[in-house]
Amino acid sequence: MPDLTKREAPEGRSLALAIGDRRHGRPTPSLGDPVFHISDLDVWYADHQAVRDVTLTIGRRQITAMIGPSGCGKSTVIRCLNRLNDLIPGARVTGKVVYHGENLYDADVDPIEVRRRIGMVFQKPNPFPKSIYDNIAYGPRVNGMKGDLDDLVEEALTGAALWDEVKDKLKASALALSGGQQQRLCIARAIAVRPEVILMDEPCSALDPIATARIEDLMAGLASEFTIVIVTHNMQQAARISDYTAFFTADVDDKGVRHGRLVEYDTTEKIFENPADPRTEDYITGRFG
Repeated sequence: MPDLTKREAPEGRSLALAIGDRRHGRPTPSLGDPVFHISDLDVWYADHQAVRDVTLTIGRRQITAMIGPSGCGKSTVIRCLNRLNDLIPGARVTGKVVYHGENLYDADVDPIEVRRRIGMVFQKPNPFPKSIYDNIAYGPRVNGMKGDLDDLVEEALTGAALWDEVKDKLKASALALSGGQQQRLCIARAIAVRPEVILMDEPCSALDPIATARIEDLMAGLASEFTIVIVTHNMQQAARISDYTAFFTADVDDKGVRHGRLVEYDTTEKIFENPADPRTEDYITGRFG
């Protein structure tokens, strides 16, 4: 197959994926050390089946990107990884999401503890209407974490590449920060409770290119300590930052109802340079979306 990183997409658009420059030089990790085994995952919202028969494995301390057109179920799948779909009335999940050998949907699993260990950063920055300091300190306080709170706040803000910008105004309102700073604050808030996994649902879609680049650099650094799963519509972003990529699309039944389905999952290099399924190639080259 021709090199998709150089192919011209329809209407003359170049993908400009820069595969060789992605991941800041990190080698692609193996799936031999898995964090999640997802098998036969189906998700319903009331009578509508939003996701059908998803099976994949996510490895430890790697960045996994979920890509695909709108309505293909990728955000639904990522929310299954820390049971956020439980909060949606009428949502129902079948199949298994096994996290370190334990099915997260077993009856005796505490979803609150799941969300502490598996954090989420949303599409739109959502800082609390509190000071910068209290945004970071909130989670450790609620979870009864031990240790010096000042040190923990500094550690989290440093980890999110925000400390130098806010260290002299920690008592200022978090709402006064720029959009990019607010999103990094939300990342700092997530890592303050010391999760193992960070889920990110289109974390850069509301940000300008400069702020987006900073978030991408941050994710590359965090991948040495955390497992990261990101939903993105940005093909270049997925190619630049991720180790593995899952491509989803939506099947349409005879009633015109869309059901999300996983088409292909492999290393990012394989997905973007030599995909196995023609639907994957069509999507990443812009033939549909």
